[in-house]
Amino acid sequence: MAFLPDCNSRYRSAEYWDERYRTEESFDWFGDFSKFQHLLVQHVGKDARILMLGCGNSSLSWDMYQTGYCSITNVDYSRVCVEAMAQRHAHTPGLSWVCMDARRLAFPGATFQAVVEKGVLDAMLVGEKDPWNISNGSREVMHQVLSEISRVLEPGGRFVSVTFALPHFRKSLYARAEYGWSIKHYHYGDSFHYFLYVLTKGEELNPEDAALERRMLTEAPPTVVMSQDKESESFLNSISL
Repeated sequence: MAFLPDCNSRYRSAEYWDERYRTEESFDWFGDFSKFQHLLVQHVGKDARILMLGCGNSSLSWDMYQTGYCSITNVDYSRVCVEAMAQRHAHTPGLSWVCMDARRLAFPGATFQAVVEKGVLDAMLVGEKDPWNISNGSREVMHQVLSEISRVLEPGGRFVSVTFALPHFRKSLYARAEYGWSIKHYHYGDSFHYFLYVLTKGEELNPEDAALERRMLTEAPPTVVMSQDKESESFLNSISL
């Protein structure tokens, strides 16, 4: 793939994405919208006010718009990306584009009825090698982002996270009572499974997830490195989260 960097840590750099977006037209991690549309429509209504986190140059928002989703605010921390996407969709009412850091969202609380991210959190965790032992620095970044997502969701709103991270790894980040949401997960794909998490604001963690949070606070997890089968579309081949 022409845009793969020489070092995974560059995926956390705005400069890398600016450089990439100057020449790359479009790319979708984990397949296009058609692959998980049947899951999203069950949890996010077509008239919902949606925040697309880390939109990149993906066609996801446009594909959703074409199926009837009419209010999607797209944010990314690459100004090159945001300007290019805004120009590309300049005549598409209902789609807006803003340069913004997911750790510091400049929206009032309870602004959105849904927040969607696809591969963004995976990119933020790209430097991690051991899924059982995420560094304190990465945990703090995740906490900043997830706290902001929870803050901008209105009661009853849903955070939809699309990732390749298995539940016993990713739920350890999501299962915090302070976020004020419940967690469900689904999978899609054939030979290689991806996962779609639905977190509903205003619902409590179920007993299993509440117990997971307690364990994460009191136990030291084992040091085990899991591997994923290779697939052709993403940087995630070389990490284990």
